[in-house]
Amino acid sequence: MIPVAFDYQKVRTIDEAIAALSNDDTQILAGGHSLIPAMKLRLSRPGKLVDIGGIIALKDIKEEDGEIVIGAAATHADILYHPLIRTHLPFFTEGAAMIGDMQVRNHGTIGGSLAHADPAADWPAMVLAADATIEMQGPKGRRNIKASEFFTGFFSTMLEPNELITAIRIAMPPEGTKSTYQKFAQPASRFALAACAVMRFADGRTNIAFTGVAEHAFRDTGAEHIISGKPIDDDSIEKAMQAALQQVDVMSDNYASEPYRRHLAKVYLRKALLAVKG
Repeated sequence: MIPVAFDYQKVRTIDEAIAALSNDDTQILAGGHSLIPAMKLRLSRPGKLVDIGGIIALKDIKEEDGEIVIGAAATHADILYHPLIRTHLPFFTEGAAMIGDMQVRNHGTIGGSLAHADPAADWPAMVLAADATIEMQGPKGRRNIKASEFFTGFFSTMLEPNELITAIRIAMPPEGTKSTYQKFAQPASRFALAACAVMRFADGRTNIAFTGVAEHAFRDTGAEHIISGKPIDDDSIEKAMQAALQQVDVMSDNYASEPYRRHLAKVYLRKALLAVKG
C-alpha cells in the first residue's frame, strides 16, 4: 500500500531536528522499520518526516563518566558488534542478535525502538533490566527519565511530541555482573511472544524485566524481591516464578492466549535465571 503524501526534511544536527519538530504533525524518521510499515498501512499519517539518520552525534557508543552511553541512532548491528557492549553488557549483544534479520539490524535503531514502544519489542526489556536512563532533548532543553518510568502504556511513553531520544545511559556494571536475554519469538516477525531480561549483580541484586507479555515492557518487582540476595536454585526459581506477573494484565491475541503467554513468560524467567546462576 502507498502512504499518504508527506513532506520530508533531512537534518544534520540535534538542534535542527528539534526546530523541525515544532509542528505536531511531524514525526522522526530514524531507521524507519516501525514507522514506514505503519505509514504504508495508513495507521500513521504524519504530514512531515524529519530524517535524523545523518546526525553523527546520535550514533556514538562510548564510556563516559562511569556510564555506557549509546546514541539513539546507533543501529542494532552497531550495538551487536561493539566491543564495549560485548564486554560489559553481553545481554545487549545477545538481544541485538535476535532482532529481525540482517537488514533490520543494519538499519533499525535502538532509539527508534524505544520511542515506538511496541509491546513485543526487544530493547525495552533490556534497558529496563539494565536500569537505564533515557536521555531526551526538546525545545525546553535536555531531560533524563529512568527506563522504569519511560514506558507508560500501549505504544506510549513519556516522550513529548516535540522531543527526541538522544541517548541511553547505563551505569557501568560492576565486576561479577551477569546478564541474559531469553526470548520466545514469533517465527515470522521475530517479535517476542514472551521474553525475559535479567541482570544479576555480584551482591545478589537482580533486575528482571519482561516484554511481549503485557501492553508495555515492565520490571517485575515481585519476582525480583524473591530472588534478590538469595542463591539461585530450584527452590528460589520456583518461588520467583510463582511471584512473577502478579497483578499484570497479560495479553491475549491470535498468536498466544493469555494462559499460554503467562506460562511462556514464567518458563523464560526460569531460563533466564538459570543463565545467570552463579
